[in-house]
Amino acid sequence: MAIQRMDNVGIVIDDMEAAIAFFLELGMELEGRTQVEGLVADQCTGLDGVRCDIAMVRTPDGHSRLELAKYRTPEAISDGPRNRPHNVLGTHRVMFTVDDIEDTVARLRPHGAELLGEIARFEDSFLLCYVRGPEGIIVGLAEELR
Repeated sequence: MAIQRMDNVGIVIDDMEAAIAFFLELGMELEGRTQVEGLVADQCTGLDGVRCDIAMVRTPDGHSRLELAKYRTPEAISDGPRNRPHNVLGTHRVMFTVDDIEDTVARLRPHGAELLGEIARFEDSFLLCYVRGPEGIIVGLAEELR
């Protein structure tokens, strides 16, 4: 049996409004918000007493989604500094293709985005960069060169 599709990537955050604003500025769309709690939430997370605010954002094509989760109980746990380098085991990044990488970076800066390095050119194919967004999330940006 094979998987049918990737449904979403979950990201635990502390500041829900800042995270939503960042991803909306990137061009994602807010699909919905809700709160999850109860037995099913406890069972699937392996935690007790889960009460979590959820916001689902999706790409404009509707194929990819991020689930932003703010834990009310149990409280979210920090596993270290939020500005860890990209090569730490388990560190993740989410990659998006954008129309104009320089414009995208400029629009994200007021939302706290910082370039990890610089915008780099990969052959004659792509401009690429990583930015650090809310909660230290590393977001990859790629602009396809035509």
